[in-house]
Amino acid sequence: MNIITARIPLTAVAIICGLVSLILTRWMMPHLIKRLKKANIVGKDIHKSTKPLVAEMGGLGILFGFILGIFVGILLHPDLTFELSVVLVVILLVGMIGMVDDILALKSMEKLVLLFLAGLPLIWIAPPGVGILYLIAIPIIVSIASNLTNMLAGLNGMESGLGIISMTSLTIACIILGKYDITILSMSLLGALIAFLHFNKPPAKVFPGDTGTLIIGATIAAIALIGRIKLVAFIIMLPNIIDACLKFYSAGFMNRSEQKPTQINENEELVRPETGFKSLIRLVLKRPIKEETAVKMIWGIGIIFGIIGILVAIYMPIMTGNESLEHILILKDHLYYI
Repeated sequence: MNIITARIPLTAVAIICGLVSLILTRWMMPHLIKRLKKANIVGKDIHKSTKPLVAEMGGLGILFGFILGIFVGILLHPDLTFELSVVLVVILLVGMIGMVDDILALKSMEKLVLLFLAGLPLIWIAPPGVGILYLIAIPIIVSIASNLTNMLAGLNGMESGLGIISMTSLTIACIILGKYDITILSMSLLGALIAFLHFNKPPAKVFPGDTGTLIIGATIAAIALIGRIKLVAFIIMLPNIIDACLKFYSAGFMNRSEQKPTQINENEELVRPETGFKSLIRLVLKRPIKEETAVKMIWGIGIIFGIIGILVAIYMPIMTGNESLEHILILKDHLYYI
């Protein structure tokens, strides 16, 4: 079997993983939506005048497709079994935290701590010989990234669409840099998100919930750390970072119950509240616009930073050979071993 699978290029394995994830998530979602509604796991779509009840916790479908995509990756490329299994453990733990958060509404600090603990297994696949500070930073990055993708949320299709943009950009960046093994992770989640978006786009039939949004950020963090493309991932996540900075600057840490939601007018257009915290969504809402338009504008911002991330990946080999940047790169390498 190893002789046969060794002949399959990693890019082909990644594509197969993505297709498996897409097909199985697409098959799973109608059944999951029906079960969630039957179990009364629903939430109001507050950006519609009729306030319809929509199935919540649809991220279970994303998680389902991602897990099976990774299993296919392990089957087709056994040499990556340990690394893929560790990432799978982390994503499963993050998904479980998302489920608990969807049901019990965890406090911000509780969620941060739990996500930190969920990121600890990634230490097992850290580069050899790294220092304690780098090891501590690994679960911190997982916790922060997961929260960032969870914060920029609330509109039909926005989270899953941004996740698709992030995974596409990271896949292209990894291919450019020759990190083909990492594309198994990005393609597995990409396939699941594409299938999920079909049910999550306006008007949404299902919401991802924290179960879905948290695993997107955790996967980005895992790809950045294992593939050592943290700068590219940072750039791709800038829409989420900008959104978080706006919220913290204007309101600091606050519970969801204290947040005043975006309103709608008689034309079913989104309207920015006169008071309350700032956010990337509200920055876009300079005038009343349809939800679909607002989502596409946020996607557009994500695409811009995705392209910038890809360009950085293209020029990264050139930058590493630049003598003027050599001292910075040496400093960066020293930080790994502190």
